[in-house]
Amino acid sequence: MPESMNWSLAAPYFLAAFAIGYLFGSIPFGLILTRFAGLGDIRNLGSGNIGATNVLRTGRKGLAAATLLGDLLKGTAAVLLLGELWGPNAAVLAALGAFLGHLFPVWLRFKGGKGVATFIGCLLGLKPLAALAFGLVWLATAALTRYSSLSGLVASAATPVVLWWLGERQMAELFIIMTPLLWWKHRENIQRLLSRTESRIGRAA
Repeated sequence: MPESMNWSLAAPYFLAAFAIGYLFGSIPFGLILTRFAGLGDIRNLGSGNIGATNVLRTGRKGLAAATLLGDLLKGTAAVLLLGELWGPNAAVLAALGAFLGHLFPVWLRFKGGKGVATFIGCLLGLKPLAALAFGLVWLATAALTRYSSLSGLVASAATPVVLWWLGERQMAELFIIMTPLLWWKHRENIQRLLSRTESRIGRAA
């Protein structure tokens, strides 16, 4: 898409980028992989979530790792594909679409995952240096607190600040939208953190 194209002509491309990103993000890898493995519907186990943490409750570490990778890479793939086709603005909209698709997949009555892996995947596609910063903040918080959920929350909150500091204002604004949604999906974790009943890394849930 030419850089000089005006917004009225570009709008269909941007809508398509968002929609394609949403379709990528709405692929429920946790549900698909556990069904193919003969484990039934992951939504009937543990927290009922379709993400890697709940898949791990099946005792199948390989499936949990595959779910994590799939949920991460679907965000990265959407960003890179649409960015290559239609430019950086399309990449940003594809990231938003992929993230919302993971949180609210139409195929699962809009009941999706919590979003950390897809959040990182989108960030990796848009700004790998910021994704590295996310990982470092996550590791530092985990080392200090041993709470995986808190580590993700802190790292996500730091992401818009890091992007702004790197001079990526548009991306920072995108993650200012995405971060509160990620926190909202973690509201039960936040309640457990406040009541000090959240499971720590290395302890059973």
